[in-house]
Amino acid sequence: MLPAALFLAAFVLWPLISFVVDSFFDISPFAGAGRTFVGFDNYVAAFASDAFASASVRTILYTVFVVAMELVLGLAVALLFTALGQRSTVFRTVFMYPLMIAPVVAGLLWRFLLIDNFGIVNELLTRWGILSSPDQIQWLSDPNLALFSVAVPDIWLTTSFITLVLFAGLQNIPGDVIEAARLDGARYPRMLFSIIIPLLRPVIAVALIVRGIDAARAFDVILIQTDGGPQGSTTTLSLLVYRTMTRFGDPGLASAMGTIYLLAMLAVSIVAILLIWRPGAGAR
Repeated sequence: MLPAALFLAAFVLWPLISFVVDSFFDISPFAGAGRTFVGFDNYVAAFASDAFASASVRTILYTVFVVAMELVLGLAVALLFTALGQRSTVFRTVFMYPLMIAPVVAGLLWRFLLIDNFGIVNELLTRWGILSSPDQIQWLSDPNLALFSVAVPDIWLTTSFITLVLFAGLQNIPGDVIEAARLDGARYPRMLFSIIIPLLRPVIAVALIVRGIDAARAFDVILIQTDGGPQGSTTTLSLLVYRTMTRFGDPGLASAMGTIYLLAMLAVSIVAILLIWRPGAGAR
């Protein structure tokens, strides 16, 4: 375990410690310039920033929307694959293909699909008579739609991951429990919400935590599609920290924002585990 521990210490632990330490300093963006200890001033500036508050709200909306859609779609497909049994082998293989696509490639693909005027999606909707013109819906240019539009590639990419995790969990549910409920006259909705989902609590908890953290730090897909626009409507915390660091030249403030971001995700993960993952809790 020593090589792995040294690798994690060098490339995870030490950068994390340096990142947190930098949040207490006013750091010049110029190489070789000095740094001044400012205590919690960067944290005060972060919490007082309207941009930080707006980006936090957008990140929460983006994460909740993405994870909720992936959970609903993933559970539905996992149940379908379970019902099909061995006949779903080919479909399962095809359904996993998006996991092999890089997020940057997915962002470019969906940008061309949703771009105004000549996007393929609007063109098809116009030909089918749903839209009157290809520019009627501006998926990536309308501030009211852009945040949900940039979430589509994320949902498309990783719904298969949720499906895979839930499908594996469904294989571990005792068949005699389902059969007993069926013999007692329980209908499928009753079995789903009273037996299947409660028994999947630990699996759902893992899936939600992993995907929630991953969705909350979404960066490349959004950067490729809108670069945080229009009018900052898709600027999440990841993009804000990046811009504060590289464009605005304030590493100290960026480190403070990132530290707050990290602590918030850690707290949400702990709460999610306590609320969803209840070891020993069985079906009722």
